[in-house]
Amino acid sequence: MATERFRTTPVARVLQVCLHLLVAGLLVLAVARAFTGRDGGPASVTAAATAMGAAYAAGPRLAVIRRSRRAAALWLALLGVTWAGVLVATQDGVWLAFPLYFLELHLLGRRGGLAAVGLTAAAAIAAWSWHQHTFSVAASIGPALGAAVATATVLGYQALYRESEERRRLIDELTAARADLATAHHAAGVLAERERLAREIHDTLAQSLSSIQLLLRAAQRALPERTDAAAGYVEQARQAAQDNLDEARRFVRALTPPALDGDPLPVALERLCATTTAHSGLPVHLHVSGEAVRLPVPQEVALLRIAQSALGNTVRHARASHAEVTLSYMEGEVALDVFDDGAGFDPAALPGRPARDDGGFGLPSMGARARALGGTFTVESAPGEGTALAVLLPVPAVPPVPPVQPGFPATEVGA
Repeated sequence: MATERFRTTPVARVLQVCLHLLVAGLLVLAVARAFTGRDGGPASVTAAATAMGAAYAAGPRLAVIRRSRRAAALWLALLGVTWAGVLVATQDGVWLAFPLYFLELHLLGRRGGLAAVGLTAAAAIAAWSWHQHTFSVAASIGPALGAAVATATVLGYQALYRESEERRRLIDELTAARADLATAHHAAGVLAERERLAREIHDTLAQSLSSIQLLLRAAQRALPERTDAAAGYVEQARQAAQDNLDEARRFVRALTPPALDGDPLPVALERLCATTTAHSGLPVHLHVSGEAVRLPVPQEVALLRIAQSALGNTVRHARASHAEVTLSYMEGEVALDVFDDGAGFDPAALPGRPARDDGGFGLPSMGARARALGGTFTVESAPGEGTALAVLLPVPAVPPVPPVQPGFPATEVGA
């Protein structure tokens, strides 16, 4: 028998069946011994055994006994009365004390169960002594030892059950935590991908579209008097649109930018400076110091994108007369500095995002790219004194890159 405190497990069901069979077997044994004339009168033993068997059989059929400890106590009291009738009729009723121990410990809890077990053991010893017409220590050992074994078995099983339930609860919590963690990782992945797309759109599509807009405005101002110049501006805008389309296709597929395809970073930066000069008219110079090495793709992409974003901000906002890009290779580190002599601004006045009409992704995007690779990003500027951006990234040891192709000097490129 089990209360609500213990779920019915396969082991518990097997124990219940064994307990039922034990009670039935002991009652049948008592009746059989009575009919063989070994102990008690057949009629009285049969009547007492039948009454106890009926009372016992009613217990498992009543759900209230499993739900209510009070109902269980009343049923055990009835069962005890019928057992007392068996004890009076035959001394073989003493053996029924053993299954009663299990019932009392399961249904009455620890404190009430131990008290009931003690009373049951005392009744068994008293009945045995009454039938034997004498009391002896040896006669009390059997019921007492049976009570001790039953108590140890039930308390041990309950302790194992509680440990199993605690383990099951912890497993359920761990499963729920893993599900929550998977959900959190998914949400973080979605946010990271959105941030990546936002940075890529700002550093590629937005910058290029801004250049196209400037070129088309220049073409509009050149018309109708300077058709040749307007055509040149339109051609540059068309080429910028084509490059923009290539960029969009590549960053959606998480590939490297076209400017880096097969070229080292200094060449890509030189090409960026030349393109910026051609599209905006702003002179941009590139300086490379130290021994150029081939960087891992994430570092090269980050530095190129930061340079693109910085020069885009310079063209749109700085009103500068020239800009300088410096790429410095040092032992275990690479630095990128972008300087312009434009209007400048107060970095302290920017609450975490530039107070400009660029959607707010410029400086935060550059800083995020640098920090994502374990680097640092700093901005130095003041109104009327220009702006200097500095990025420092750690890089692993890699072999030197091939020399820059002729026509793209590694020390300085003038627009």
